[in-house]
Amino acid sequence: MHIAEHPAFTGMEPDLLSEVERQARIVELPAGQQVFRPGDQCQGLPLVLAGSVRVQMTGSSGHEIVLYRIGDADVCTLSIGCLMAGRGYRAEAIVETPTTVILLPNTLFDTLMARSAPFRRQIMVSYGERLDTLMMLVEEIAFQRMDVRLAEWLRSHAKDSPLSITHQTLAVELGTAREVVSRLLKDFERDGWIRLARGRIEILTVP
Repeated sequence: MHIAEHPAFTGMEPDLLSEVERQARIVELPAGQQVFRPGDQCQGLPLVLAGSVRVQMTGSSGHEIVLYRIGDADVCTLSIGCLMAGRGYRAEAIVETPTTVILLPNTLFDTLMARSAPFRRQIMVSYGERLDTLMMLVEEIAFQRMDVRLAEWLRSHAKDSPLSITHQTLAVELGTAREVVSRLLKDFERDGWIRLARGRIEILTVP
């Protein structure tokens, strides 16, 4: 995908699009690289062309929770907030698969937000959609029982069975402790819903 093909630049004025192509950098990120960590200052707006980046938080207890993922043609919502508020990051981002990113410098981001209505609209739509996703995540964690959440997660991934995933990784996905996930998985296995092996979950049937 060429820079101009990213959805964030849909309908952008030609002169500003030329500035993007002149100033933006294409960055290749290998799997496993940490893109930013809590406290880092935002160095620009990352726009993913292809790949996957996981954004997560770690609590004082050491438990981790995945906030969202940035995939093909996505925008890093947390970076938008940091750029607009002038504050550092409060989470970390880890590259999951080799990822190609367009990095817009801070000054260019400010210019585009001020002068390009199509760009500003795309950014705010992306921000609003991600906010909805995060609100649903908060609702799930605050109000839904963990066994129900785990069952729903397994159900949504049943087509990929058997799953190569550790209990710790699954705990991060659901925002809980590994011990809780392990206990619930054992319960599910006794009920005949799944079959467990080291680093592997085979989904037999999840009601």
